[in-house]
Amino acid sequence: MENKNIAANQGWAQPPIEFTGIKLQSPPTMAAGFVAVKSSMSHVLSEMSLFKGMSVLNKLNQSGGIDCPGCAWPDPEKPSKLGEYCENGAKAIAEEATSKKIGADFFAQYSVRELSEKSDYWLGKRGRIVEPLILRPGATHYESISWDSAFAEIGTALNALPSPDDAIFYTSGRTSNEAAFLYQLFVREFGTNNLPDCSNMCHESSGVALSETVGIGKGSVKLEDFYNTDLILIFGQNPGTNHPRMLSALKKAKEKGAKIISINPLKEAGLMGFKDPQSPRDLLSGNSLTDLYLQVQINGDVPLIKALMHCLWYDEKKEPGTVFDWDFIQSKTEGYEDFITDLQGLDYTELCGQAGIPVRVVREAADMIRESPRMIACWAMGITQHKNGVENIREIVNLLLLRGSIGKLGAGTCPVRGHSNVQGDRTMGIWESPKASFLDKLENTFLFKAPRKHGYNVVNAIKAMHDEAGKVFFAMGGNFLSAAPDTEYTADALRNTGMTVQVSTKLNRSHLVHGETAIILPCLGRTDKDVQEGNPQFVTVENSMGVVHSSRGHLKPPSEELLSEVKIVCELAKATFQGRTKTPWDPLANDYDFIRDKIEAVIPGFEDYNKRVRKTGGFYLPNCARDASFSSIQGKAKFTVNAVPASNKAEGELAMMTIRSHDQFNTTIYGLDDRYRGILNERRVILMNKKDIKEQGFTAGQKVDLWNEYEGIRRSAKQFIIVEYDIPQGCCATYFPEANPLIPINAFADRSFTPTSKKILIRLR
Repeated sequence: MENKNIAANQGWAQPPIEFTGIKLQSPPTMAAGFVAVKSSMSHVLSEMSLFKGMSVLNKLNQSGGIDCPGCAWPDPEKPSKLGEYCENGAKAIAEEATSKKIGADFFAQYSVRELSEKSDYWLGKRGRIVEPLILRPGATHYESISWDSAFAEIGTALNALPSPDDAIFYTSGRTSNEAAFLYQLFVREFGTNNLPDCSNMCHESSGVALSETVGIGKGSVKLEDFYNTDLILIFGQNPGTNHPRMLSALKKAKEKGAKIISINPLKEAGLMGFKDPQSPRDLLSGNSLTDLYLQVQINGDVPLIKALMHCLWYDEKKEPGTVFDWDFIQSKTEGYEDFITDLQGLDYTELCGQAGIPVRVVREAADMIRESPRMIACWAMGITQHKNGVENIREIVNLLLLRGSIGKLGAGTCPVRGHSNVQGDRTMGIWESPKASFLDKLENTFLFKAPRKHGYNVVNAIKAMHDEAGKVFFAMGGNFLSAAPDTEYTADALRNTGMTVQVSTKLNRSHLVHGETAIILPCLGRTDKDVQEGNPQFVTVENSMGVVHSSRGHLKPPSEELLSEVKIVCELAKATFQGRTKTPWDPLANDYDFIRDKIEAVIPGFEDYNKRVRKTGGFYLPNCARDASFSSIQGKAKFTVNAVPASNKAEGELAMMTIRSHDQFNTTIYGLDDRYRGILNERRVILMNKKDIKEQGFTAGQKVDLWNEYEGIRRSAKQFIIVEYDIPQGCCATYFPEANPLIPINAFADRSFTPTSKKILIRLR
């Protein structure tokens, strides 16, 4: 931890260095099973009674029930009555529906500095925040504040700004469609497009690449495509931890005859096998998932895909018309000639070497692709969070286009989202670079002049605050400090603001590193009943496959003091505009059907919104890649030419990727075990190849500091335990947020600005 001169009312940006007693065991080769069931129940019962726990779990991902905040994987057409949730979904619900509560009395016991000396795990386990709180300038403790006073403080701070662009409004992906739509409406009526969101840090590269190549920044597949495909490619993804319900779809796909190729530097249990908790037979024997596992070098995906396409091109030359889908290429695409000319100039053997995969294994994978008329490509952060993240995805699209595997049953693109409504938030207008057509509709519906200047994404928002250009930071959910790159730089940026506001359900580190004034606004969670003016309300979300459906809370809120996110936005707008608005904020707050009517008026695809979303399963939004019309890009999908990324690793350096542990969702730490990797009761670890450990003169179990130098600035993260692990030589892995201090603010993907969290060059000492 950096020894910085921080005022007494400020907390440390990084979690404390503490070791909790590491235990190692052999990583399992299958995910879920009895152990997952036991873990789920253990987490639930540690937070609430058995009756309450079973009551909320039985409503999870069911028709008329609660949409799980744990991930955005779609619900099956007929959800299982035994329980349509996974282990990490149960953990997410346990965290939110906990019976533990904290308020002003708790914060009177601990100063901000004292709280910051606790671990992130400890902070998250304190319970739900049940009243609004304020940390006044120079104070060391948060204290209670009324809702009216809190909104007045924020409105005064916003109105005092020299320009609306001096305010930054962040959004977490758990925010509902209704809250997100009103939030962006308020922000734009206030006068800025400064709407950075968690998409900027995860799938922004997907949005950029897919919009360019197939005309829509979303995936093209439906869940039914998994049951009608021949081959599933899974790039840079760990579904066993991050999207466990996907395992059921993979199992069913295998039963239907599909094969799976997994491409990942780490062998993840959830990719190798699955013990289905809902099948007595599978609980004992399990199901093998991956047919071919390619342990690619970190960021070796482009050379690997090019090597695969090189094999296909060679086979096409030998037997013209048998490998490439010429009807599709000629009628539905453009750019093929430039693409194939570039591919022909590359050396196949050299590409395999750059990928770190033997020539014969690449050939085996290419044969599987050649024999599969219908193919789905899935990916997650292991693809998007690189300097060439956009190019990674464009190369995946090239492979699909060669085989005509977009826009037909059993084929297409599948970026797998993490937050449960991160895709919906973007659909609702949470974006720093809005299209003119969207702003036109917003203006015509709400009768104000929308700002046209593009705003800050996450990286530029941090830089603006660091340069004291961002004076007020408002976060609609999330844990911005711990999720963002370059932890100490981001902390200094937040400290430079006049006010930070966090809409939250639980305590996190972003409450402890703050502006001159800090306010916490506690909100309802997904599990809580939402009643406005005596009438029960529900919200809607959009899953990874473009289905919009409802979510309705069923539990009594932990406090009568809590407001919904919708209500918070409306009260904030009233306090800020003070009558200078034509938007009917009170009616919008009181009736969410009214909000949905306004969404229908502004956003295409939401016709008959209130009627269709009340139907079981919701409805699909339009998708020009799914129907192969590619209408938004003149009817043609685009082949692209993408360079093989250069290896800039110097002698003694390792390529580090940050990962989640199994007891973790984004920055929320559920526990201290990474069961699927055999690492228990510890988080400060670095996973290394045994040859690298020996060559660098270290031993397994030794504690080392991690450091790097980027653009003349040295960064460090101290005291990590070396764990010998099956990872390609020259690569290593660490957990975030502990390793986020090593990710430079200026290390981001070209054009998408996504921080390069999956490849940072480091050294050990």
